[in-house]
Amino acid sequence: MTPPTLLEMRRRLEREEEARLSPLACPSRRALRRRPDPLAEQGHRLDFALDADRVLHSLAYTRYIDKTQVFSLIDNDHITHRVLHVQLVSKIGRTMGRLLGLNEDLIEAIALAHDIGHPPFGHDGETYLSEKCQEHGLGPFLHSVQGVHFLERVEGGGRGLNLSLQVLDGVLCHDGEKHSAVLKPQTDKTFADLDAEAAAKTADPRTPLAPATMEGCLTRIADTVAYIGRDFEDAIRVGLVTRGDLPAEVREVLGQTNGTMVYRLVEDLVAHSAGQDHVGFSHRVGQALSQLKAFNYQRIYLHPRIKTEHHKIRQVFHKLFEQYLEDLLAERYESPIFSGYLASMDGQYRASLPPAALVRDFIAGMTDEFFLARYRDLIWPRRLPARLDNITSG
Repeated sequence: MTPPTLLEMRRRLEREEEARLSPLACPSRRALRRRPDPLAEQGHRLDFALDADRVLHSLAYTRYIDKTQVFSLIDNDHITHRVLHVQLVSKIGRTMGRLLGLNEDLIEAIALAHDIGHPPFGHDGETYLSEKCQEHGLGPFLHSVQGVHFLERVEGGGRGLNLSLQVLDGVLCHDGEKHSAVLKPQTDKTFADLDAEAAAKTADPRTPLAPATMEGCLTRIADTVAYIGRDFEDAIRVGLVTRGDLPAEVREVLGQTNGTMVYRLVEDLVAHSAGQDHVGFSHRVGQALSQLKAFNYQRIYLHPRIKTEHHKIRQVFHKLFEQYLEDLLAERYESPIFSGYLASMDGQYRASLPPAALVRDFIAGMTDEFFLARYRDLIWPRRLPARLDNITSG
């Protein structure tokens, strides 16, 4: 008997997947890509599993390791960083997706990719970078839009990863910071819709977007489930709040530890979403979650003690942006924006964007420490070698 080929094995997996998944799920064979992709069409991996692998092996994913989630510049190794957050979103999302009969590969790919566009120092860094982007005519900086841009035009040396529409849509529409008790997918989107929604979001960041798939909706809610209790635990760890500070209704409905909060939110969402054309919480749990979000914003995210150094961080964003823009225009090829970024990028990428957009992409991709190190290079005197024959001035 002739053993099956890898492609035959894949076709079997596709059939088994469709038989197993809910009719509301997005099977892998529906994956749409912007351009032909022989590996996606002929390889042994299902489409969304391939997307998850491409994200996992991307340079941007590697840089999650030193990206702020909420707390930055705090000397505590147990504070959550963004790399852990996206893994938690993936785990929680896949757990809920398995119970609801949704496509776990698609959930994983969206979850791992959804925060790719975040700049150094989290949402505050996003605000500071946005100031410079708007000053230079790029429009506001939004990490969801930037995430799609990174995946489509920056990764792979400026050629992009050619991810599926469904994954890119999930990244663009994740909006985990907004409270969504119930989400229903806006199906049958095209790449033209993706581009139009990204443009609309940039023109007006308040533009509401709904994911194209049930998996995208679920991952958006999993984002909230993953961070809401974890941020509370981190805030206790650094001395900002105590468990007793939680509103009474939150303690009663969701509990007062991250583990209990995650468990109750997952159970409630699955129970109230099974067999429905949407995902969401019961009214009581949704109300308690809204209260918890409001508590976190007032007592944690806006707390002045976590922002004591942020006036300096804002100055660094402004200084680096102007310095690298000047370096580009003056063609200072020894500058990090040339030697550490553009030198490895495809020529078409470099030619297709204005200088300010190239600077935006370079800074947005930095880790917190790399960002600070580049500023130190600008302002801190460096020691010189014993002979100065080959040292350039400046």
